[in-house]
Amino acid sequence: MSDRLDQLERRIDELRAGVRRAMRARDAVTARALRADLRAAERTWDSLVSSPVQTPGGKRAGTTTVRERVHQALDALGAPAQPRLIVAVSEAFFSGGLRSAQLTSIRRDEERSFRSSPYGRPYYLCAALTDRLSPARGLLTLSTWPLERRVVGPLSPRVDFLTCAAAVARHIQRSAGPSPESLRLVARMGRNIPGGELVELGKDVDPGRVAEMALAELAVHLDRDTRDRAGLAARAREQLDDPARLFGAALLSAANVGALGKEGITA
Repeated sequence: MSDRLDQLERRIDELRAGVRRAMRARDAVTARALRADLRAAERTWDSLVSSPVQTPGGKRAGTTTVRERVHQALDALGAPAQPRLIVAVSEAFFSGGLRSAQLTSIRRDEERSFRSSPYGRPYYLCAALTDRLSPARGLLTLSTWPLERRVVGPLSPRVDFLTCAAAVARHIQRSAGPSPESLRLVARMGRNIPGGELVELGKDVDPGRVAEMALAELAVHLDRDTRDRAGLAARAREQLDDPARLFGAALLSAANVGALGKEGITA
């Protein structure tokens, strides 16, 4: 399905460019025909993205779509995350069936949907925003989160990792019977936290201990990261329009970065 989506996205981009050219040439007939083709291509794309997830064995994983499963995993983590972690969380706690390749273009797809019909969906899978207010590469967030949680400062990658580790550990503690995948995941995360070097990758890992270690280090960085993120969020509210607040501003040249505080940014 990934190849088919890529082809459709290229076709959609070509049709949009064609519509713009026709409008500049005042060719209403061609513009109208291209817009009809564009709407048809977008409907086809939406149908593909909303199709039920297929598990590796070829069985349907219920009627949950790819975007719903990504939402499910991000909601459980509570912080911006890379596709690899989203897939691991889906596999550990939910029905799985996600592949990293399915997430490579999802943010761009969500932005296209938002721009064609703003706020037409209850949530969007959107980008984390860097200190330049541009989209952070590979980091997905939820539009329903406050801006302060969707921007990333210098300490945010570490803070978000610790937040996710604690969330995974707590999720295991609440579950009646943790899966082997969830125990391996929390063990791998625990080994990247000070004091967790000896965490075993087997079934005897203590999620409560991993949560304690994550929260202990989190306390060291949280105040500074909270201040940094509050400043970035304030800039984003002042300088960005609605689409850019969700999906990031176009990357500015180095010469323009210094002018961020003086001039507004548009997507």
